[in-house]
Amino acid sequence: MSGNSNTDILIAGAVAAFTVDLLVYPLDTLKTRIQSPDYSRIYLNATTQKPNPALFRGLYQGVGSVIIATLPSSGAFFTTYERTKSLLHTLNDKRVFFFSLPTPLLHAFASSTAELVSCAILTPAEVIKQNAQMVDTTSSSSSSRLKPNATLQTLAKFKSNPLALWRGYTALAGRNLPFTALQFPVFERTREGILDWRERRGRKTGSLWERGVVTALSAGSAGALAAVVTTPVDVVKTRIMLSAIESEDASAGGEKGKQAQKGLVDALGKAVQAKKKAKRKSAWGIGQEIVKEKGFVGLWRGGALRAVWTFAGSGLYLGVYESGRLYLARRRGDGEDVDAFT
Repeated sequence: MSGNSNTDILIAGAVAAFTVDLLVYPLDTLKTRIQSPDYSRIYLNATTQKPNPALFRGLYQGVGSVIIATLPSSGAFFTTYERTKSLLHTLNDKRVFFFSLPTPLLHAFASSTAELVSCAILTPAEVIKQNAQMVDTTSSSSSSRLKPNATLQTLAKFKSNPLALWRGYTALAGRNLPFTALQFPVFERTREGILDWRERRGRKTGSLWERGVVTALSAGSAGALAAVVTTPVDVVKTRIMLSAIESEDASAGGEKGKQAQKGLVDALGKAVQAKKKAKRKSAWGIGQEIVKEKGFVGLWRGGALRAVWTFAGSGLYLGVYESGRLYLARRRGDGEDVDAFT
């Protein structure tokens, strides 16, 4: 895909991310709330065990932080992915690896490398987003009109320790790495297979519409499959990111009236006493806790919704990206080069 400049890729990725954030975000909010440990207490009626109206309120809470972060993170992902994939194909053709590596493996490695870069940018926004999605903005008090929005309330709780916003990077990368490593090889192979099938039957038009639709269907199907497989990791990741704000609350409560800043502090500047009160659990420990509370099925909570959300989100995301990338390249007269699969 050498016909595209980095600017083309950045623009196409940003437009795709913005489109998906606006259209699919409510489904992500519902998934976060369903996977929350407080789901039964906050969002279910104790008598009927049916969802409360609160489950469907404020579905766009936290969307601002995501839009701000996904624009650069998506650009970084696609730039890294396209360039790494192109480099790996070149090295593979020259037999630098002493033997020919299968194409799916090259795509898996390229997407995993891109995901590590993207997650570093996206983690703070994910922490803010998922905690903002859980903020209860309903109140019977008249003072609720003066209440800050969910994102500002969440940011205020990280004011004393901004580095806590990166808590969950390992969990986010741990979920996204297997997801992208599975999705992109399946996506690339499915898309290539559909286009080859259409070409053999004389139906291939080479239009932006065709490329966008084929890409969307291929990406959506591959994404839904990967989403189902990685749901347990996503459930644990959600718990870790939601617990980040609980740790901050516990730390703040432990420091009141004690001048904790004069005592011992850890590498993040937090009092040792507060750290003990807000002991972190490992991802494995959280997984065991979920199984103990909800059974093995608890690790798959929200899996069906996540598959639907991912089918729509991945389809739109990569469909818009591919159409935009191809459009920008053809505007410069590089359409033939971009059409070729590498």
